[in-house]
Amino acid sequence: MKFLFSVTIFLLALTVNAQDLVYKPKNPAFGGDTFNYQWLANSAESQNKFREDFSSQTQQTELERFTANLNSQLLSQLSSSLFRQQFGTNGITVGTYTFGSLSVEVYPSSGGLTVDILDTKTGERTQVIIPNQ
Repeated sequence: MKFLFSVTIFLLALTVNAQDLVYKPKNPAFGGDTFNYQWLANSAESQNKFREDFSSQTQQTELERFTANLNSQLLSQLSSSLFRQQFGTNGITVGTYTFGSLSVEVYPSSGGLTVDILDTKTGERTQVIIPNQ
């Protein structure tokens, strides 16, 4: 009886097959097939609930574009003049400067030259880091 049981177990062990489980991603960004890209893009677009409303954007007239361009150039000239007036021809140097309600602090940091801009009226703060060359 033991012998028959042992032979049965042995024969069953020989007939058992197995295979490797292999994962293949669908997304081409993660190594999947590149032909899946269009399908994934269409699927994502069909599920997108946010639509851009192009009807609210109006086309600018020639006069409006000219006015905006002139305004931009005037502000650029004014900022260049203020920059030369405040910092001179040598460029930005370390220190604290005031432009109306804006307080500008320039100091060196590990990333380069850091410029902190604080609007004293609203309390808004902006930081610009100029990397070392």
